[in-house]
Amino acid sequence: MYTPKKAYFYGTGRRKSSVARVHLFPSGTGSITINNRDVESYFGLETLKFIIRQPLMVTSVAGRVDIECTVIGGGVSGQAGAIRHGIARALLKMNEEFRPALKQAGFLTRDPRMKERKKYGLKAARRAPQFSKR
Repeated sequence: MYTPKKAYFYGTGRRKSSVARVHLFPSGTGSITINNRDVESYFGLETLKFIIRQPLMVTSVAGRVDIECTVIGGGVSGQAGAIRHGIARALLKMNEEFRPALKQAGFLTRDPRMKERKKYGLKAARRAPQFSKR
């Protein structure tokens, strides 16, 4: 059976069509690695970096844990939301006392909003072909 080199807590986060697998290592230095890249080089916008760090700030463990995550699918905003969801779930496994703070901030709730499917006879989900009078 596989035994990891360092003990970690795992959390899966989802948002739109993005899926993030988060490994949270306690007693770390505060580094965040996404798809083997630093968070600064992966996300360009400061708001996306802030979204990822929100669960760490709410629980005040920002400089004490290392995070490694793999994220696939979707765009950058959906990926940031998925990582935030995964970090919150991993923090919950690390310490159950974080539940009230994370729950009140809304980080444990999976956002159910998805893209609406295309309907037949239309150009998109709701976009109809333009009607012209002759």
